[in-house]
Amino acid sequence: MGIGELDREAHVPEVTGAAAPRTLAEALRARGDEGLAALLRARPDLLNPVPNDLTQLATRAGTRGSVVRALERLDRFALQAAEALAVAPDPAPYPLLLGLLTGDEGDPGIEAALPDTVGLLREQALVWGDDDRLRLVRTARELLAPSPQHPSPTGLGPTVAEATSGMSPGRVQEIIAAAGLPTTHDPVSAVALLTGLFTDRSRMEALLDTAPPEALTVLDRLVWGPPYGEVTASPAPPVRWLRDRGLLLPVSARTMVLPREVALHLRGGRAHRTPEPYAPEIGVERDYRPQAVDAAAAGQAQLAVATAEELLKSWDRGGPPVLRAGGMAVRDLRRLAVALDVPEETAAFWLELCLGAGLLASDGEADERYAPTPAYDAWLDLPPAERWVRLVAPWLTATRTAGLVGGQDAKGRTLSVLGPDLDRAPAPEVRHRVLVLLATLPPGAAADQGTLLARLRWERPLRGAAAVAGPDEAQWPGGAPMDLRSRLARWTLAEAELLGLTGRGALSGPARALLNLPLAEAAPADGDGGGVELSVAAGRAATLLAPLLPETVDEVLLQADLTAVAPGPLRRPLADALAVLADVESKGGATVYRFTPGSVRRALDAGRSASDLHEFLRAHSRTPVPQPLSYLVDDVARRHGHLRVGAASAYVRCDDDAVLGEILADRRSAALGLRRLAPTVLAAQTDPASLLDGLRSMGYAPAAESAAGDVLVTRADTYRTGPRTAPVPVPDGPPSPDATLLGAAVRVIRAGDRAATVVRKEPAASPTAPGALPRTSAAETLATVQAAAMTGSAVWIGYVNAEGAASQRVIAPVRVEGGFVTGYDHTADEVRTYPLHRITGVAELADDQV
Repeated sequence: MGIGELDREAHVPEVTGAAAPRTLAEALRARGDEGLAALLRARPDLLNPVPNDLTQLATRAGTRGSVVRALERLDRFALQAAEALAVAPDPAPYPLLLGLLTGDEGDPGIEAALPDTVGLLREQALVWGDDDRLRLVRTARELLAPSPQHPSPTGLGPTVAEATSGMSPGRVQEIIAAAGLPTTHDPVSAVALLTGLFTDRSRMEALLDTAPPEALTVLDRLVWGPPYGEVTASPAPPVRWLRDRGLLLPVSARTMVLPREVALHLRGGRAHRTPEPYAPEIGVERDYRPQAVDAAAAGQAQLAVATAEELLKSWDRGGPPVLRAGGMAVRDLRRLAVALDVPEETAAFWLELCLGAGLLASDGEADERYAPTPAYDAWLDLPPAERWVRLVAPWLTATRTAGLVGGQDAKGRTLSVLGPDLDRAPAPEVRHRVLVLLATLPPGAAADQGTLLARLRWERPLRGAAAVAGPDEAQWPGGAPMDLRSRLARWTLAEAELLGLTGRGALSGPARALLNLPLAEAAPADGDGGGVELSVAAGRAATLLAPLLPETVDEVLLQADLTAVAPGPLRRPLADALAVLADVESKGGATVYRFTPGSVRRALDAGRSASDLHEFLRAHSRTPVPQPLSYLVDDVARRHGHLRVGAASAYVRCDDDAVLGEILADRRSAALGLRRLAPTVLAAQTDPASLLDGLRSMGYAPAAESAAGDVLVTRADTYRTGPRTAPVPVPDGPPSPDATLLGAAVRVIRAGDRAATVVRKEPAASPTAPGALPRTSAAETLATVQAAAMTGSAVWIGYVNAEGAASQRVIAPVRVEGGFVTGYDHTADEVRTYPLHRITGVAELADDQV
């Protein structure tokens, strides 16, 4: 047999006429390469590192951590099928599993859905075996089987055999006698008789017909779980009747349990009260025209960009300090919320959004505070649509969750915005899934939130099942706290509306493009994005959004009441200059700016002269400059810089000594500690910045000067952090493998399994124990590999690498020289060279393997 033929046999195992598998490893060995690839794709944690062979893959697939991750990704019906197998005998035939889900009456929907579900469980190696012997992997059975410490979602209790395991033989005989069964000489046969009675429908009906009505009421309270109930030392007659006949069995002195067989009879054979074979439909709350949705979303997208810019511009000279434990103080968040005119939770969202986009960070100084990053300046130069994409794309993949701000961590500490412990690994998957589910609705349709959350709970009932502490104390209608996954979905819907991904609750066209979903038709249910890179999808989204945004303007309407109205978004040079010269009074479709003495002085401090301001206003006003505004500029400019403040500790100088005398006579200057050093100079006991603020609060317009006597020009965009990267999302498990990695992994596993299971010729003098490395002398090793190289046959070797790790391999030597053997390694599926001194031994393959 040649090398190529040996390799093909290793990759395509023969399954025709094969016996039923006895272990999970044998079941995996009978799969084709596509089946193994499907398992590794569904459970990527099995790939780290790549298993050496199928036995190791099966062992890893049965570990507790891996099984828990696999169960968490099952939908509700697949989980119900696994739970039904956990309470069924092991192994269980397919008809028994079907009966546990459909009950005695049957259900066409379940009958149609169950084959695919069992196939899914087999694909993920949670179930193995043929239809006549279905087996749930042992770890999954341990996790899902009912026990007093971990009740099953089925509400079923232990079997008769389990409940009577610690009962005295005499008591067991009394129970079967009271139930009308013949006594036996051993407890095993007695338990079998009782189990047979409880699983025989006709005999059970006859037994229950003799029960008191009160006893049937007791059974009704326990039948759907929990199956345990407390009793007194002297139970009531109905309870005694049930206990004497084994319909209730004691698990302690004060606790009775309903046996599983009895509960299944009372339920009509069903393991679950409400099996859910199909995902619930998502309801439509309201329909809109797609054009109206896109217009509303575009308006919100414009507002999102403007809000982020306003937030960061307000911190141009540095933001609030960083708390010692990380994050921003509540008072600073409250102050920002007032400045943005939004609730505190919304302000926290904008902060986290800017942090995730890399536009905001801490400066890392000793007196640490927040400030814009250099990336913010590059972001400002982008067109509005691209700026929107730069905000939204990181949000889709971010694990930081702004909705947690204000809640508490596991130790009871309040979670602060921009602080630690805000990462939630499931957040990106939930955000993407919520938006994809919105895309399954017709264009313009807004989803009903209740049905959307129900769909998410059906898809991943175990994901994020634990309640999470949050500031909103969200609860379900029954009063139970809402789970993390549902809260993430609610926050996603609110944040998507703030960002303009949705308009009036419906998904917009640019959002579909960003998710790489069809723009006109409903997206497929899984909506995996088609493998297109996010940058390409972001470009498409920006292209679609740009025509929907209003044109930028470079003119304003100046009014006589010292205000200016911007009829649309301003171009950046105009917006930056106007932000210095005036204060924003109101925002919306048209932004209103107000000119005040303080705002004009701010422009003068930034290096503008009065003539510059007049020329700027004339150049960018559609109307003549109002006279009151011209007077305001001239009046502030005339007084600006008349006083000079420098560093002595601080001093004030002015050519007009009468002005300095006026300052000294003002009682408000007492806190500044001023005294006259010369007719035109006052010295102060405070620093220059405090002196400037104090004089300005008194109504003066001083200017700061340098040590050389020059006026200091203060610009608003002087402070930036060093280069910073955006926070890295916390991974939610290993990434999904691509096709190349899957193909290579399957080849390695097949080759390793071939090496581990191939039949070898064992030396007669020193037989090798199963699983041990072959052991031969150096001379025997050299002679065997030389002979294999001449005949072109494959051999089995034991090899120890430079790190001391031992492995066994099947190689076909082609050259032996210089202390090395070169050959085709079937285990690694490539040609390799091995030092002879690292080969522990060599053995020929059996005759039927060569």
